[in-house]
Amino acid sequence: MSSFLFWVFALMTLIFGAAVVINRNPVASALSLVVSFLGLAALFMSLNAYFVGIIQVLVYAGAVMVLFLFIIMLLNLQAEERRRINWLAAAGGIAVAVILLIEIFLTIGRFEAARQTFPSLSESTTDDVRSIGAALFRNYNLPFQIVGVLVLVATIGVVLLSKREPR
Repeated sequence: MSSFLFWVFALMTLIFGAAVVINRNPVASALSLVVSFLGLAALFMSLNAYFVGIIQVLVYAGAVMVLFLFIIMLLNLQAEERRRINWLAAAGGIAVAVILLIEIFLTIGRFEAARQTFPSLSESTTDDVRSIGAALFRNYNLPFQIVGVLVLVATIGVVLLSKREPR
């Protein structure tokens, strides 16, 4: 992938990631998160991690975002009201962000390995899907099952909490 496409997808991911936080409407925020996930999947594809990119689209941009939108619609969340901006807090946040950015550039400027380009990756002889599946079910089977149970319990909890009483 050319560097132009990298910058396009990186900027798309960052802009829509910021839109997730900035949007007052929860549905617009969730849809911005979908576009951010798609940009991230394109970045994975540029690193020749095709399986991770496809899983990013299928699992996160597909299933998880459908679940988020289902929960938003089920809870009937409304758009947040506009408030007055606290200019002192905004100026302080911008100052901290600028200081952090300066620190990052100073650190990268002094770190020799950060200025060098990475060599291209060698072609793998093993299948990505097989190695990820083997690692997931051999080494991380218990955490994988625990996360599945937690998602199931959270979904049941949301449905029970949002259930309306009959009149």
